[in-house]
Amino acid sequence: MSVIEVRNLHKNYGSLQAVDGVDLTIERGEIFAILGPNGAGKTTTVEILEGFRTRNSGEVKVLDFDPQFKGKGARDFRDRIGIVLQATSDAGDLTVAETIHHYAGYYSDPRDANEVIEAIGLGDKKKELVHTLSGGQRRRLDVGLGIVGNPELLFLDEPTTGFDPEARHDFWDLIRGLRDLGTTIVLTTHYLEEAEALADRVAVINRGKILEIGTPANLGDRATSLARVQWESAGIMHEQFTDKPTAAIAKLMHEFDEEIPKLTVSRATLEDIYLKMIEEER
Repeated sequence: MSVIEVRNLHKNYGSLQAVDGVDLTIERGEIFAILGPNGAGKTTTVEILEGFRTRNSGEVKVLDFDPQFKGKGARDFRDRIGIVLQATSDAGDLTVAETIHHYAGYYSDPRDANEVIEAIGLGDKKKELVHTLSGGQRRRLDVGLGIVGNPELLFLDEPTTGFDPEARHDFWDLIRGLRDLGTTIVLTTHYLEEAEALADRVAVINRGKILEIGTPANLGDRATSLARVQWESAGIMHEQFTDKPTAAIAKLMHEFDEEIPKLTVSRATLEDIYLKMIEEER
């Protein structure tokens, strides 16, 4: 079942076409990542889905509701979604625990606030005032505020900005756990390894248009891309691109009596494919 249906979505600011005919379907229970450079239209698209921004034309259904509609049903819609924005400015004179418990009161079926505090890794900071938190800790609190309502659909806009590598991996485990419980997650991120680690599918957007939608493994014909074989000979690094890396290595083995120096075999990363797609649109 689809949670989000978008057809021919347009949004312009004067002569600037920020979103130009986007079509999008996001299925229940998947993690869907939207990738694109700054100014590509991804944040505008997500803000329309969240109901924070109006569209010029097109059809949008989120949890079978038009998020642009402010009448009957809008409050129930808000109760069913969670949002983690790029930046927030909440009361810094409350403690972490007070803040999470306060926000839990806005929802009809919230998660246990204390469990949320532990899940976001702030258990030892729950009595600390928000304004004393580091940037990374504050970002964890933002995530806690997004998930405390026990949302069916969670929007994450650059959620791990400011996280160290360990904290980022802990956060990934949290997001996978939410997905396993049935939460649908829409993620925007500049970290390509994050999209690869988390997303079931990704969409690449540039200049307001969707370039391609696919799994991280298959985006841009990644699965069938040529392998790059690299090795050292006489102090010089060599490389070969081939669709038969095993045969290439077998041939190299006849040239070297022992191990092939500095041998590596790799295929295109998601970042390689992404950058190629963006470059082709310039």
